[in-house]
Amino acid sequence: MSLIITDECINCDVCEPECPNGAISQGDEIYEIDPNKCTECVGHFDEPQCQQVCPVDCIPLDPNHAETKEQLMEKFIKLTAKN
Repeated sequence: MSLIITDECINCDVCEPECPNGAISQGDEIYEIDPNKCTECVGHFDEPQCQQVCPVDCIPLDPNHAETKEQLMEKFIKLTAKN
């Protein structure tokens, strides 16, 4: 699954620079995660870095974007492929 940022987000700006895929950006009111770019840090780190730094624990799995670890690894490979 990709991750999602809930409305408990306090816009502290610590998650965005931690995302190796550039999946996190400022939305209209809170930060948002692009599910097409989120790999839960699979391929980069053992654990999602945004969850590690979030001071309010507002970054759960997104139930609307269920993916296996294998699918996340495939997405990582596509995102990091040199064209």
